[in-house]
Amino acid sequence: MADLLEQGMSFLDSKRHEHMTRTVTYHRGNSSVALQATLGQTNFEQTDEYGIVQKIESRDFLVRTGDLVLDGQTVLPQAGDLIRDTGGSSVFVCEVSAPGNEPPFRYSDPYRKALRIHTKHIATEIA
Repeated sequence: MADLLEQGMSFLDSKRHEHMTRTVTYHRGNSSVALQATLGQTNFEQTDEYGIVQKIESRDFLVRTGDLVLDGQTVLPQAGDLIRDTGGSSVFVCEVSAPGNEPPFRYSDPYRKALRIHTKHIATEIA
């Protein structure tokens, strides 16, 4: 018997990919790949050593797991990798990272078909 939930998730992912993405470039060292990504955000809360809660907003990129291929190998995001996102005449450079001990990415679905990559904006360049 087919897993109806997995089929439904695949259908929804195909619609997200078809109608809600834009092209970004993922970089690790000298390697890069153009990806279709959906923009998102995650809000983190972190308590510092003084007990003060700090709220941090991450710009997220949702991409298909199988599309993140560098040098012929499917890879997972690593802290320090870069994503370049062109908007108008600007290129927003985002570094893959997450605050504290949080992972730099999460799977976006239980079947691991999509990644939610957490980043922070580090620079803006002219396109």
